[in-house]
Amino acid sequence: MALHFERSEFDARRDRLIIEMAEKKLDAVLLFAQESMYWLTGYDTFGFCFFQCLVVKADGSMTLLTRSADLRQARQTSIIDNIVLWTDRDGSNPALDLRNLLNELDLLGARIGIEYDTHGLTAYNGRRLDELLQTFGQIADASGIVSRLRLFKSPAEIKKVEKAAELADAALDAALPLIRQGGDEGAILAAMQGAIFEGGGDYPANEFIVGSGSDALLCRYKSGRRKLNKNDQLTLEWAGVYNHYHAAMMRTVLTGKVSKRHQELFEAARDALLAVEKAMTPGNTFGDVFDAHARTMEAHGLTKHRLNACGYSLGARFAPSWMDMPMFYQGNPEPIAPDMTLFAHMIIMDSETETAMTLGRTYLTTDTQPRPLSRHDLDLIVQ
Repeated sequence: MALHFERSEFDARRDRLIIEMAEKKLDAVLLFAQESMYWLTGYDTFGFCFFQCLVVKADGSMTLLTRSADLRQARQTSIIDNIVLWTDRDGSNPALDLRNLLNELDLLGARIGIEYDTHGLTAYNGRRLDELLQTFGQIADASGIVSRLRLFKSPAEIKKVEKAAELADAALDAALPLIRQGGDEGAILAAMQGAIFEGGGDYPANEFIVGSGSDALLCRYKSGRRKLNKNDQLTLEWAGVYNHYHAAMMRTVLTGKVSKRHQELFEAARDALLAVEKAMTPGNTFGDVFDAHARTMEAHGLTKHRLNACGYSLGARFAPSWMDMPMFYQGNPEPIAPDMTLFAHMIIMDSETETAMTLGRTYLTTDTQPRPLSRHDLDLIVQ
């Protein structure tokens, strides 16, 4: 079996979930998020683009409802013993198959939690499920249960993130020699992703961000490549990925001369990231971390050029995004605690002068100050 953790690790995760279910008086939970299934059982697939569900009962027993294409995938990559298939056919309604399965599992009239907040359950399928279960039992929204359990990393998970961080550093090492006048964005991307694959890593849960010139101000990947000019700016956001665990980094790299505006924005980004590090300690909240970022940007006169969030949790994630919850934004009451892996990014986009500057890296929280997981420093990179 292609398991990336010991069975005892999965047993401990199951036990944590059972405790949460008992506190919320749930007889079962229906998990639709692929990261929830992976965390709990090791099940590794992109088949969540179709309807599938992991049913977990209060006694810890688990049954997976999926399609025939994922039968061997589940057997090979997970600890799940009970696998039930729904059949692709014209007019099929897998939500009905799920209701029938719940009946067979003696859950008629039970209190059932449903993981709604996930890309693994579309609104279309969610509506069909609600219609079929409205008279079946008592339904509750259980969206945040497993995601919050995943927020706190075990020692085994921390090792995965540390390896991912090594791969992120290797990706930057591979990119830097190619960032020069005439350098091709496509070659830079290929070198970065190649370094991660060569190091035993995986595809990221979303595309790497690459953009130069005016595209350096974009915060998302877009199609299309260009070559760098003599005096240019290149924004990169990428993640090392190992066994689906992510460690993200972000940099704006300059070629040629450093403009006065670039220097100003870099100093603000560096100061803000250091302020965020200082706030990323137990006793503070995710909102406090954002406030440290916002105050620093304001002190540099850059409030209108910053974003309204400055980072988020990271872990084992699947497409379409490596971003996990919770995020650093205003008023977020989630406490900072040890053993979280958190990505902090300082993003400054001055559209008036078309000047970009970013700086970001992943941290492991501790009892005191967080530990940066990258070996690269925070100096401005000029090629």
